[in-house]
Amino acid sequence: MNTKIYKKVLSITDNLLAAVQQKNQKRFDGYYLELKELCEENEKTDKDHPVQWETLADFTDDLPLAITIYEQALTKAEAINSKDFRSSIGYSIATLKVELGDKTGAIEHLEKAKISCNKIVDKELKAEIHNLLEELQ
Repeated sequence: MNTKIYKKVLSITDNLLAAVQQKNQKRFDGYYLELKELCEENEKTDKDHPVQWETLADFTDDLPLAITIYEQALTKAEAINSKDFRSSIGYSIATLKVELGDKTGAIEHLEKAKISCNKIVDKELKAEIHNLLEELQ
């Protein structure tokens, strides 16, 4: 991933979190828009990366829209064959689908995430994927 883009996403994330803590919706909306524009500017370029899309989805309150954005991120993670991103994004989609009452869709994403997480280092994410899948089955 382009280091400048990563640092920019990290900076915007810090600002979004600060706005949330301050309960400053106007500031949050401004930084959210900045992140969205960054994603759109980089889309279909060599700077496009799942991390920016996953972050955008993380801060999206509209659950169906968040799922759509996560699915974009998942497509980008699959394109670069990133097991880490495929696992975390799949898990995020599954948790939102559970929240929306789509148990079948959640299980589908968790099963794929479980396969992807086989070779990742993040044991906590592996456990979360496994536990949620067990709970739903």
